[in-house]
This record gives sequence, C-alpha cells and structure tokens, in this order.
Amino acid sequence: MATRTLGIIMNGITGRMGYRQHLVRSILAIRDQGGVELSNGERLQVDPILVGRNAEKVKEIAERHGVTRWTTDLDSALAGSDEVYFDAQLTTVREESLLKAIAAGKHVYTEKPIAESLEGALALAKTAKEAGVANGVVHDKLYLPGLLKLRRLIDSGFFGRILSVRGEFGYWVFEGDQQPAQRPSWNYRTEDGGGITTDMFCHWNYVLENLFGPIQAVTAKTTTHIPQRWDEAGKPYTATADDAAYGLFELEGGIIVSLNSSWAVRVHRDELVEFQVDGTEGSAVAGLFGCAVQHRTMTPKPVWNPDLKDTTPYRQQWQEVPDNIEFDNGFKAQWELFLRSLVGDAEHPYDFLAGARGVRLAEAGLASSAEGRRIELGELQP
Repeated sequence: MATRTLGIIMNGITGRMGYRQHLVRSILAIRDQGGVELSNGERLQVDPILVGRNAEKVKEIAERHGVTRWTTDLDSALAGSDEVYFDAQLTTVREESLLKAIAAGKHVYTEKPIAESLEGALALAKTAKEAGVANGVVHDKLYLPGLLKLRRLIDSGFFGRILSVRGEFGYWVFEGDQQPAQRPSWNYRTEDGGGITTDMFCHWNYVLENLFGPIQAVTAKTTTHIPQRWDEAGKPYTATADDAAYGLFELEGGIIVSLNSSWAVRVHRDELVEFQVDGTEGSAVAGLFGCAVQHRTMTPKPVWNPDLKDTTPYRQQWQEVPDNIEFDNGFKAQWELFLRSLVGDAEHPYDFLAGARGVRLAEAGLASSAEGRRIELGELQP
C-alpha cells in the first residue's frame, strides 16, 4: 500500500486548544493510526513540525510525543518544504502569520476567528484565493455526535417546516480568587482579543448556516457580568471584554434563533451547550453528544394550571436518537477531510470566506449591542 507524507507546520500548540485538540487528538492520532486512508486505498501520513515562542515548552511537548521537529522560528519553518501551515495562536497575531504562510505558498488551515476584523478576514480570503492555496477554517462542532444526529434528522425531513431554534451555551468560569479560572485571563481582556461574542459568534455562524440556513439579521445584547477577575499569577485585573452575549438571529426561510452564551451561568442542563429545534412535525434537543426527539404523533397535550403542582415527567416523554455509527473526534474528523481535500480525494467547503462570515457576525453582534438596533447581513464577497 503506497503512502505519501505531508509536512504540517503547527503554530500555537502550547495553548489549550492547539495542544489537546489539534496536536494530540488530531494530528498525532492520525500519525499513530498510520495516516489518513484515501479512497484508492493509499494512505496520507502526516509529519508535524511544532512552532512556538517558548523553546522549553515546545521542546518538552515534542519529546513527550515523539515529534522530531520543532522550532521557535516561524520564518525558518515557512522556508522549508512542508506543504501545510496550521495556526492556533492568539487571534491578535494570527492574521500576520497566515499572510506569511500564504506568501510562502503553503496551504493554510486555522482556528477561529481568522482575523481581528472583518476587513482583515476578507483580505485573508482574497489573498489566499489569488495565491491559489487551499484554505480552511476549523468548524469542529459540525462533526460532533449530537449535531451529526441533528443533521440526520434535518436531512430526513423529521421536523417538517422548522420554526425556531433555542440555544444555551455556557458555564461558570471561576473568577480566579478563590478557585483557579478554567479559561485563560486574556479571554476577558478586549485588548488581547478576548470576549465571548468574538469567540462564540464565529461558532454560531457556521452551526446555524450549515444546519438551518444563512443568517439574515442579528439583534444582540452583550455585557460584562463579572467586572474583576484574577489572572494566572493571582493578580486582580479589570475584565474589559464581554463575558455574556444574548442573541436573536433571523434566518432565511423565517427561522428564528435565540442563543445565549455566557461564562457567568451555572449549568442546569444535560450538556454545556444544547439546541432545541422545533418544527411542525417534530422537535429535538441536541447537545454535543446526545440528541432526543419528540414527534408530532407522540406529543402529549400539556395543560396550564398554576394552581396544581405539575408532576408530568416531561423529559421521559422524549426518545434518544441512537448513535448507529461510531463517531470520531470532531477536530480529527475535519482534519482528515481537509487533508484529503489537498490531494483531490474530498471537498472541504469551510474556507476563509466562511471564516469571514463568522467574524462579520461577531462584529454585527457587538455593534447591535452598542447601538441598540437590529443589524441586517447581506451577501459577503472577498
């Protein structure tokens, strides 16, 4: 069986997402399974080179996982023969590095947001297109079991006409004084690229447009519920970025979506993110892994009576959608699709323009909150 090896420059692998999801659970998992199997029976193996600013950290990670190549010099890495550049750095430095990689003729794959502004994101999309390099943006949630089950229901016509979607995402991120915070402090500083709107609206854009249809308008309210937090050194700092965003999205076809995102909410649901989809023929509640449904023919008839305690077992009236197939790690699954697309074995539709639409939605959400108005979204061109 023939095997081809693809060199991948991985920048930003000392961070939480870059290390856990992209290096360990994706690229190294692909390496250890013998590469990606192509439709002709051949295999596409990966050979990463790790890039980071802290030599000690990068070297330790490389040695721990048997990666022979690492460097702190991005320019020297880009000057090499590796075909792919991946970026999981802070958003504030991502755009410059992506432009360098494109100029070096590398195919590019990146985390979100792809740039700090819509202008920068569109410039990246245009530059990549003109350079003729493949470009992709992480759309990991589309590959998770719960949303794959939801996709299955939509494609089967289970919902009939979809009316609305209600989404809840978030959890309590400790302030850092009594207990260490679960997220890095830069997330709460606007000057460092932080903010839940910038972070999560990029996700919501691709989830909504790929499952339900293009977003036509947004009305949002963003806020900073916790004004003071403590950083990794235990020092207090002022939180200048929003830690909660409440959005109303109008989709093509009349679908209305209400979506709350918060790092200042305590969880009373089965998963940290859940979407309830209601249609004329049925409803579903999907998380990252589970998905429960209630069809029109099996819908009970609730009666509103505030004078009596309601003992109806509502959750028990729903049915779980079975897995039926084995689901792989979502990040790894998209990595495999992107790599296969580079050798003409698949199509990867989630390009820089898709990433730019996510940046636009985040900007529109922030503007809607600041200006107190509904903002319409049109077609986006690089």
